[in-house]
Amino acid sequence: MIKRFLAVTTLILGLIGANNAFAGEVKFVQVSDAHVSANNTYSQDVLEAAVKDINALENVSFVAFTGDNIDSSKIENLEAFLKIINKLKAPYYIVLGNHDVFKSNGLSKVRYFEVVKSHNWFYWHTKPNYVFKRGEFVFIVLDGAKETIPGTNGYYKKATLEWFDLQLEKYKDRPVIVLQHFPIMPPMEERSHQVYKPEDYMAVLKRHNNVIAIVSGHYHTNKEKMDNGIYHINSPALISAGNPYKIIDIVTTKGFSPMIYTQLRELEGN
Repeated sequence: MIKRFLAVTTLILGLIGANNAFAGEVKFVQVSDAHVSANNTYSQDVLEAAVKDINALENVSFVAFTGDNIDSSKIENLEAFLKIINKLKAPYYIVLGNHDVFKSNGLSKVRYFEVVKSHNWFYWHTKPNYVFKRGEFVFIVLDGAKETIPGTNGYYKKATLEWFDLQLEKYKDRPVIVLQHFPIMPPMEERSHQVYKPEDYMAVLKRHNNVIAIVSGHYHTNKEKMDNGIYHINSPALISAGNPYKIIDIVTTKGFSPMIYTQLRELEGN
């Protein structure tokens, strides 16, 4: 198997407040848009290869699957996905995408996480919006998927954004990384994939200064951009050409702004 690397180093400038007051480091892996299907052995083989490759990495704190984990919202697809990712040595966290849930298919958001729990008793998150921590870093998983009438447009509901606002206030003295499927800053002009009323989301961000990065997928495109002190990381689909996933390393040093290193790792020859 051939592996190719694309390393990007970014300095977060202008970050203010208590986020400069401590030192810390976290290294994690983002896998997006795996689109696993129980009837598609290629999609399973690609994910198997990615899991094997991730397991060979050192010092990985966790793996984040940022949505469209399965190709269509069927329990058999989710079970095929879970069977493979349960081979990971590091813990994993799951974000919902537009392909993951559809209530009429019998895979609502509640049912989705019930199935996850039934295959991994150590996975205790039961709701699509949740918080977890690694050292001084706070990770917020934010749900923008629609389960009643699924579609490619993301929708961060009012209740979701109110919860998001409360979490950012609660952890105002700690650096926050947001994990989501639908990017709030799209990597390309594609109206069918954009977020509904992004200004509501941006209004929440403007009330706080502790978000240092937002990590997303959805567009199957690799693009990273700094905006108002927040590094927007958009990653390509694992199922796409090259079978890429991303390694993200965040380093903070007392008195200095955080550094974010990203490495796009491509698997070939699967």
